[in-house]
Amino acid sequence: MTGAVTSDTYATTEAKLEAALNEARLGFGEGGVPVGAALFAADGALLGRGRNRRVQDDDPSVHGETDAFRNAGRQRDYRSTTLVTTLSPCWYCAGLIRQFRIGTVIIGEARHFDGQHEWLAEAGVAVTVLDDERCFDLMTRFIARYPEIWNEDIGEL
Repeated sequence: MTGAVTSDTYATTEAKLEAALNEARLGFGEGGVPVGAALFAADGALLGRGRNRRVQDDDPSVHGETDAFRNAGRQRDYRSTTLVTTLSPCWYCAGLIRQFRIGTVIIGEARHFDGQHEWLAEAGVAVTVLDDERCFDLMTRFIARYPEIWNEDIGEL
């Protein structure tokens, strides 16, 4: 998916999370870090979705959130958009959220990586952490299988 708005509409938080989780599952299947994300308009229309492809593309800048953001294409205003991500966003992705004033962030889980969701909330972003077991279990399986890639992704030696 690149660029244009799709006709897909996601009315519930669960449906939005499922779109991001499907991306994370694809990434896991490709041997990449299973973080998926999706950006939605205020009416629930899917603007873009993506996944962490740092391993697959050999590009450290392709996080799930940045991939979804790029795939959404240029929007005039992001204040009414919702970014759904399967894992709490890192500083890089939190900076993107702040820079473009994305209004709402929904996070699948924050147990594996605490990320910067508290910083976002302090800045006025509406943040919800779902603590979804499917997101947690997928990341648990990935970390067990590829601990060195996980440590690289979170900046650990």
